[in-house]
Amino acid sequence: MRAVVQRAGPSRVEVDGKIVGEIEKGLVAFIGIGESDEEKDCRYIADKIAGLRIFEDGNGKMSLSVEDVGGEILCISQFTLYGDLRKGRRPSFAAAADLEKGAHLYKKVCAMIKEKGLRVEEGVFQAMMRVFVDNDGPVTILLDSEKKF
Repeated sequence: MRAVVQRAGPSRVEVDGKIVGEIEKGLVAFIGIGESDEEKDCRYIADKIAGLRIFEDGNGKMSLSVEDVGGEILCISQFTLYGDLRKGRRPSFAAAADLEKGAHLYKKVCAMIKEKGLRVEEGVFQAMMRVFVDNDGPVTILLDSEKKF
């Protein structure tokens, strides 16, 4: 499982011109599900996102989590994180999970973050979405459950 996480100010996701998820301050997490992912990958990614200490404290050091700053999380499913460009110029998405598995595990990650008491807004799985991110910093972190050790 892969995630691209950005520290953000006001951000939102729209489907068909309607806002379906919106935060004022926190994290925007783009989440890609791979074909070999399991529930343990969901737990790893959820724990990492919820616990990321990428907000500045009073001394300007990144030592605070989204919970510490009273932030929110906007989760967006994004199978294109599994795009493989090693051959040619058109990405192959063969390593991405199928729709059923992808939807199930994406929802599981969101639920696991919510279990930590955090407010989570979501995009719409498999929809064409417009995502507006106010990347603060910019701060962008890459997470990959296959590279945890």
